[in-house]
Amino acid sequence: MKASKVLVTGAGGFVGGALVSRLLVDGKYLPIAAARGATSLVGLCPVVSLDLAEAGVMPSLDSVQVVVHAAARVHVMSETATDALAMFRNINVDGTLRLARRAAESGVARFIFISSIKVNGESTATGQAFTADSVPAPVDPYGVSKYEAEEGLKQLGRETGMEVVIIRPPLVYGPGVKANFLSMMQWLGKGLPLPLGAIDNRRSLVAIGNLVDLIVTCIEHPAAANQTFLVSDGKDLSTTQLLRHLAQALGRKPLLVPIPEGVLSMVASVLGRQAIAQRICGSLQVNIDKNRDVLGWVPPVNVDRAMLQTARYYLDKQTK
Repeated sequence: MKASKVLVTGAGGFVGGALVSRLLVDGKYLPIAAARGATSLVGLCPVVSLDLAEAGVMPSLDSVQVVVHAAARVHVMSETATDALAMFRNINVDGTLRLARRAAESGVARFIFISSIKVNGESTATGQAFTADSVPAPVDPYGVSKYEAEEGLKQLGRETGMEVVIIRPPLVYGPGVKANFLSMMQWLGKGLPLPLGAIDNRRSLVAIGNLVDLIVTCIEHPAAANQTFLVSDGKDLSTTQLLRHLAQALGRKPLLVPIPEGVLSMVASVLGRQAIAQRICGSLQVNIDKNRDVLGWVPPVNVDRAMLQTARYYLDKQTK
């Protein structure tokens, strides 16, 4: 399927901004950037305003053939909202479905929803990766809201004939990444000792270049219609391996103290930080064989290259 215009929501964010930049470089499609606030894309492509919390405010989708919906109320480690699920539903479910209905009414052919691996759950047993066919088991309000949005989109697709594609990424990293991944680079950059030298888990990550490449494939590949895909770099790392890869990319020697996982978990439990310990010590793996089988897609960027790109961007920003 060929598309002349692609509306990208969340264009002011990490994933949406990277996708718009890729589409501009490729020159195959005309991206329209939808963002809630200011974006550096002004002057590079058409930019429209989109606030998913505002029920009556939707951009025009005339002549748009594909919508890539990357905007969301994102997951945060320390949620403070009294009714977090209601807040997530307002943006991630209600806002998403309002946009999708407008898309269907406007004749948009395909709606690509950037969901989350949290729809599948929080962890896997080592070697038992999630697949696109795994039974969803979201745990936190963010994951629940993404799952409910997926189900609403599928129903809307059945009712209207608009093709729906769902992509569930795990942790996304790359140039400009923030949150926990940025914190890791800061720790390593300062040479701080970390008690993470003996973690034998396995976690799937996805470089922003690989995620964007899969999204672009799903924009145009006929077989992507009405499918759900998981995505990763195709190489799972332990927390210890991740820190070593990242330290090498930063040109640093990591100070990783081999504290047993059981001790870390016990300390985290005492401090009320079980969720953090689970992310550090637990496994979360995804199987991306379906991407190859259905789309002929494999990750074009390897882990070492992706880590180097991320580290170089970080170091460049440190010197400015």
